Amino acid sequence: MADWLFRGPTTDEGPVTWTDGLFLRLKLPRGITVLEGPPGTYRAVRFPTQDEIAASAPAMYMGGHEYVVNDATKAALIAGGVGVTEANFTAQ
Repeated sequence: MADWLFRGPTTDEGPVTWTDGLFLRLKLPRGITVLEGPPGTYRAVRFPTQDEIAASAPAMYMGGHEYVVNDATKAALIAGGVGVTEANFTAQ
């Protein structure tokens, strides 16, 4: 069974600031957290609360962070319908 490096999904948001015209066009990546619960089902959350994190006992993947996962988890994340694609994975 192969291991994969999973990088949680992100989205680019902007503007970075409202005060300077130069930075109005700049966007920064923001993480989208993927929570598992009940086991085998996933949901995407932009700003998870502490209660949501505590309730996702099986797994939590913070957007933009890297995690080592196996083939079964990779397949489940892609099939979960939360915006995860093959592009989020790198072979280890």
